[in-house]
Amino acid sequence: MNWPERIAERIARQGAVMRVTVIRAEGSTPREIGAAMLVGAGGIEDTIGGGALEQQAIAHALGLLAEADTRMLLVAADDALWHRECRDFALGPSLGQCCGGAVRLLFERFTRREWAALADIGRSAEPHSVVVLRPVTAGTPLQIAIQGRPGPSWPANVSRALRDWPEGGAAAAPMLLPGRKAEPDWFVEPLASPALPLVLHGAGHVGRALVRALEGLPFCVTWVDARPDGFPTAIAPGIVVRHVADPAALMKTLPERAIHLVMTHSHPLDLAICHAVLREDNFRFLGLIGSQTKRARFLKRLRELGIAETQLSRLVCPIGLPGIDGKQPAVIAVAVAAQLLQMASEGGRPSEGSR
Repeated sequence: MNWPERIAERIARQGAVMRVTVIRAEGSTPREIGAAMLVGAGGIEDTIGGGALEQQAIAHALGLLAEADTRMLLVAADDALWHRECRDFALGPSLGQCCGGAVRLLFERFTRREWAALADIGRSAEPHSVVVLRPVTAGTPLQIAIQGRPGPSWPANVSRALRDWPEGGAAAAPMLLPGRKAEPDWFVEPLASPALPLVLHGAGHVGRALVRALEGLPFCVTWVDARPDGFPTAIAPGIVVRHVADPAALMKTLPERAIHLVMTHSHPLDLAICHAVLREDNFRFLGLIGSQTKRARFLKRLRELGIAETQLSRLVCPIGLPGIDGKQPAVIAVAVAAQLLQMASEGGRPSEGSR
């Protein structure tokens, strides 16, 4: 679920909601540009770094929500729509935080009157090549830009920034574009956070623990199991579940360039899946749960099935970040999640584990 969808969903349940976003970060700060939280009657969702900064931001956001309740009773004009304002915070002098940096926060108030527009934006096609943009002043609706498609006449610096996207690349990172002369600044951010596709083969104890460990991390999970009763009753939102008799036959229907983690209830099934992933040769990472002995046996069998040595070298087994000991499912899950985060942050291949 992208962030306009989340806001629309909360509006439907509880009415107005505030979104507080870091749009400038200088020096040492708790969170980066683009970090955001939602504040409303349903509580606080996400964080901009905690501490005194977040406490003051929440207090200001709640004040703006109370103001919205009063204004809705008094006026019906469009000036109550798309409310935005910015506030600057010096973390050391004014808040007593040891970070010592400075941040600018964008406060945006969303009400039922903006619900339909938010829902439309949330349904935008190709979410990972879409950005949402708007001036940081009130009154202008949220707008979207889709890579490779013409858009409205935005200020020159905004149009130039959007034009500089790499062809075929993901949407631009969050950025504040300074306005010229009397023009306001504009803030641009992706519609959806970047997420690596991950296919988890197996819904056993470790698979279930891993799904819990991955919650909130930048991975889009497809969970596959061959057993009719393999999956738990409750599954976190956003996880795509695939129950099939022959998971190895699924390869052409799974996300491209995905991370594949193989941990089924059956060694022959593990082998069939590894063979299918290597044969298709359309994956980012292939990890197999097990020991060095299991790896040696699988490599021997995969050679016999015709897999080249260059491909076999890409099979990571054991999996998990080195130095994290323990064979409990939760411990293995943390080690694997840390390994995947290392890959996501470094853009390279994770180090092989020690399990």
